[in-house]
Amino acid sequence: MAQPVPDSINFPAEEEKIAELWKKTDAFQTSLKQSKNRPRYTFYDGPPFATGLPHYGHILAGTIKDIVTRWAHQSGYHVDRRFGWDCHGLPVEYEIDKTLGIKGPEDVAEMGIEKYNNECRKIVMRYSNEWEQIVTRLGRWIDFNHDYKTMYPWFMETIWWVFKQLFDKGLVYRGFKVMPFSTGCNTPLSNFESGQNYKEVVDPAVIVNFPLDDDPTVSMIAWTTTPWTLPSNLALCVNPEHNYVKVTDKTSGHTYIMMEARLEALFKTEEEYAVLDRFKGSVLEGKGYKPLFPYFEQRKAYGAFHILLDGYVTEESGTGVVHQAPYFGEDDYRVCLSYGVISKDGDMVCPVDSSGRFTDEVTDFKGQYVKDADKAITKMLKQNGRLVHQSTTKHSYPFCWRSETPLIYKAVPSWFIRVEDLVQKLLDNNQSTYWVPEFVKDKRFGNWLRDAHDWAVSRNRYWGTPIPLWASDDGQEVVCVGSIEELKQLTGVDIKDLHRENVDNLTIPSKRGNGVLKRVPEVFDCWFESGSMPYAQAHYPFENKKEFEDTFPADFIAEGIDQTRGWFYTLLVLSTALFDKPPFKNLIVNGLVLASDGQKMSKRKKNYPDPMEVVHKYGADALRLYLINSPVVRAESLRFQESGVRDILKDVFLPWFNAYRFLMQNVERLEREEGMKFVYNENKAEVSENYMDRWILSFTQSLIKYVRNEMAAYRLYTVVPRLVRFVDQLTNWYVRMNRKRLKGDGGTRDCHRALETLFAVIFSMIKVMAPFIPFLTEQMYQNLKHLIDPETTQGLDTDSLHYLMLPQPRESLIHQKIESAVQQMQTVVELGRVVRDRRTLPVKYPLKEIVVIHESEVCLDHVRSLETYILEELNVRKLTTTSNKEKYGVRLRAEPEHKTLGARLKGAFKSVTKAIQELTDTQLQQFAKDGEIEVEGHKLETGDLRVMYTFDVKDEGTPSHYEAHSDNDILILLDVTPDQSMLDEGIAREVINRVQKLRKKAKLVPADDITVFYRVTGNLTKIVQDFQEFIFTAIKQPLQPGPVPPGTKVVIQEKTQVKSDSLDLTIVSGHVTSVLASVPSAVPSMTWDSKPWCRYVNVELDGVGSTVMLENPRGDFVLSLSELQKQVQSIYKSSDNNVSLYRTSTCKEILTNKSVKDTLTLSGCTLYAKSKSTRTMPAPSSAKIWSAPTCRFVNVELCRTSPHGGAKGRQATVLLENPHGKSVMDVEELKHQVKIVFGLQNRKLKLYCSQSRQEEVTSQSVADVLSLHSCVLYAFV
Repeated sequence: MAQPVPDSINFPAEEEKIAELWKKTDAFQTSLKQSKNRPRYTFYDGPPFATGLPHYGHILAGTIKDIVTRWAHQSGYHVDRRFGWDCHGLPVEYEIDKTLGIKGPEDVAEMGIEKYNNECRKIVMRYSNEWEQIVTRLGRWIDFNHDYKTMYPWFMETIWWVFKQLFDKGLVYRGFKVMPFSTGCNTPLSNFESGQNYKEVVDPAVIVNFPLDDDPTVSMIAWTTTPWTLPSNLALCVNPEHNYVKVTDKTSGHTYIMMEARLEALFKTEEEYAVLDRFKGSVLEGKGYKPLFPYFEQRKAYGAFHILLDGYVTEESGTGVVHQAPYFGEDDYRVCLSYGVISKDGDMVCPVDSSGRFTDEVTDFKGQYVKDADKAITKMLKQNGRLVHQSTTKHSYPFCWRSETPLIYKAVPSWFIRVEDLVQKLLDNNQSTYWVPEFVKDKRFGNWLRDAHDWAVSRNRYWGTPIPLWASDDGQEVVCVGSIEELKQLTGVDIKDLHRENVDNLTIPSKRGNGVLKRVPEVFDCWFESGSMPYAQAHYPFENKKEFEDTFPADFIAEGIDQTRGWFYTLLVLSTALFDKPPFKNLIVNGLVLASDGQKMSKRKKNYPDPMEVVHKYGADALRLYLINSPVVRAESLRFQESGVRDILKDVFLPWFNAYRFLMQNVERLEREEGMKFVYNENKAEVSENYMDRWILSFTQSLIKYVRNEMAAYRLYTVVPRLVRFVDQLTNWYVRMNRKRLKGDGGTRDCHRALETLFAVIFSMIKVMAPFIPFLTEQMYQNLKHLIDPETTQGLDTDSLHYLMLPQPRESLIHQKIESAVQQMQTVVELGRVVRDRRTLPVKYPLKEIVVIHESEVCLDHVRSLETYILEELNVRKLTTTSNKEKYGVRLRAEPEHKTLGARLKGAFKSVTKAIQELTDTQLQQFAKDGEIEVEGHKLETGDLRVMYTFDVKDEGTPSHYEAHSDNDILILLDVTPDQSMLDEGIAREVINRVQKLRKKAKLVPADDITVFYRVTGNLTKIVQDFQEFIFTAIKQPLQPGPVPPGTKVVIQEKTQVKSDSLDLTIVSGHVTSVLASVPSAVPSMTWDSKPWCRYVNVELDGVGSTVMLENPRGDFVLSLSELQKQVQSIYKSSDNNVSLYRTSTCKEILTNKSVKDTLTLSGCTLYAKSKSTRTMPAPSSAKIWSAPTCRFVNVELCRTSPHGGAKGRQATVLLENPHGKSVMDVEELKHQVKIVFGLQNRKLKLYCSQSRQEEVTSQSVADVLSLHSCVLYAFV
């Protein structure tokens, strides 16, 4: 059974209830069991480290993955979703090193690898429970019970297999390479790791002299920002093609050689130096110079300390002379190797250990950390006369992503994968993949692939998968092991765990008689492990061989843009090397989530809110939708704003929840009042003829079609804004404009169709939006499902929304014409609202006219077809449509786009601007068609001009009371001069607004029976009286002047101001005027002074008062003056056919057809009747305006059926006596009179005191009909 929906909702609390429901029903695993026989959709989840808690980057990527995989499941696929953990590598080791105070390899050796790895094993899953709790709370469905961990032996075994395949293909080699090196973690990093953490730093910048051997009075000068590399200097390099100069420094008298284009690096003005000679850099080749330090001067005999040539030296920075430390720079290494200064198999000049400290070779700085030694080195250079200039420079420098220490470039021995040989295959395979957004694939990733270098996959560490290579002491015999079984066969030892402590001591007998082969000491870079996860998570090829091969490549992966040089890259390299295939078909790349100030999120700086605090405040759905509905899904950066999450609640979820609540409230009301059961069956639902029903159904089906197409293309960034817009269309347009229909004002059948429409739309959209916001949609579904016809769900598990398939678009419901018409109507309304806002004219205050101008008759037809909605939404009396804008003094004018044209036209801009401003309406209309125009000899295009409407109110004959606004397509003019009656109506609407707000404050619902008592001052007195019917129609409850009768139950009271007048409102429980048998029969006339629903006049004749209804039912059968006169004759039973009516008792101002064109203008007045037989003349008095009729009455509302006999209204007023005190009805006469009023003479009718029909009005229950005076009765046929 559907449950009542509360007025308010705590989204996070409701989410927790849904999470508990999923846990109780094991919803995720149930969904997997349901889909096991469906086609497979393969998804790879990149493994995070569990040594830290999830951050917004994890949450964002996880949300994208969850949305896409949920969508795939609800599209008819089986989607395995296994969580993975990255367990090895620097993140774990660095934590242990910090905890245990480990400074370098010698500390680990002393401790022992087994003990060290055991410490790592203890913390590797430190936050795994928190990860599972957080990921689950965020609504992500993923399997933690069948996860994979890179430290599992079966996972590591596949890593060995992958490496062996590469080894057997000749793609593995050992070599020296200058690599980014983390001194904090004692290990080299790959190029993509080194690019993850750049920081702005200030480093020393020194210029040093190198006296030439052939003329020590002349020195080469070189610039560097790494003085610590100078002790390892072995050469200098210049550009052979650029010009160099020999100059004398006039200040010091020294002579230097440097690049001519870089003289500014040392001298501020030309007066500071004198040029002695100019020559090409090639002239300097081979010249020797004096070493800076003596540490390696013996290498001069082998070609060191000479000038070399290479084109990598530029004129962008420095002196044009680059000092060469070949084991600390990639280019240095390459150039020195090509000149024979060093050799691949020679001794390295690399006097820096793995901790970044100078070794014994550099005696003066031995044991100092290189960056700390910069000052001491600079000081020594100055003392030795080798320092020319000293300063600092601010630049971007790479830091270790784990230890936050500056990286150095250092030559290390490593095991490499020959990636450079695979570049073309990598590019080809990349082209066969689909990326969103595409530019990342072609530019950022494509460029990285084109410049790919061989990949150093080994690390000099301990906690990782050991590289499965066993080598002889001379390195000539190498065996690669590809499985645990192979290792057993080669070593005779059966092991279960492949970590270093278990395999390092195993040896393999040499087949060449070289003793035994020992395992090389390195472990794999953890990126090699994560790049192997497609195979390792399946323990391929040892298990699941067919299953893997049938589902490879993956259908989908997703991660952040930083993974273009990380996981995306390693996946592609390994899949290309193994199978010459891409590892995935589709990929979504997200951008970075930054702090609100644009900086990187930092725990230390505390510049971002804790993710779980945000979830506890606003809910996971709000956080999910905020992240997905942002530039970050287009691989751009997002500055995280907590207020943005809050706005999702305010602008999207609350309106949508209110629409759902409104639906459920009115379904309950329909079932309660009409005694019918609401059941939704899509196949049996009647097609509504209502225009707005057809529009919202069409809009919804078009949206479903659009979303399915866009999701097929993985474009989440186009989908979510449209889904958000749907909520606006549903709540701010459809529900608001159809509230009366949905509440039953148009009759039962129309109400049922409107509710059926709203149900269909909400139900369709919760299915479509379920992957995006799984909690709120599930919560709605758990209630909505009770209203679904069981016939439509036979054989289906309907316990969860997420078990259902996505809806297919129903083409028969799509009507583009209707959507276009409503869109144009909305444009008119929105333009009108802008004008109202601009003039501070609230919509409560009616205006006379809106004029819509458009050149297309089709557009104007659309606008006219929705006239009722425009008038109601803008509270305007009249709509005029025209294509003749000139009639209203409207024309086009243009202004230049200053930014674009100013830069382009320069001096001509002023004259062109004047000419643009003088362009005529005709010229601009042609420009709008052609997209270009020539002005003063310059061809201008669309982006060069701003074309807008101008409103010439000064033109002769042009109305000045209009305000114009346009969206550059439709132009509207709004009459902004309300008259007094309109202003009064606006104030009446203010009163309605205060009443409704007070009801909401008291948490009353529309079905609650209440009476509103009021006390007013000033102008409000007349306005409330004049607009009493108008107010009643809006609030649908009795409105009576105070005071509140004694003994009445007061619900809420409030005193407020409307303009300058006070309004005192009291809401009491029940319809206070519903007085039955318990009330004494003698009820004083005009009890509580209540108003009738139909307009009336009071009449006096010979001192006897009576009342005549001017209409009955309300709005129907309005009397003419002659009919009014006949009614008076009938009431007084006058035989005189010439009864005259007067406005005053002096009977001087007779009413005629000329003076009274509309009898309704007499409403509430007292008229005076005179005939030939009139006996006395009343005392002179002016016309009276009464607050109540002379005769007692009841108001009657017809329920559940429509009136007949030409009547349309359902609300009437029946007089219980006429004249006053005479011809008093009994109950049966009252019923008969009600039948006559509503044209139901031949129907059986009953009267009740409430809509719930609990107290019938009968002769037995009502002793005196006059006791019913001023109450509301409900008529049922």
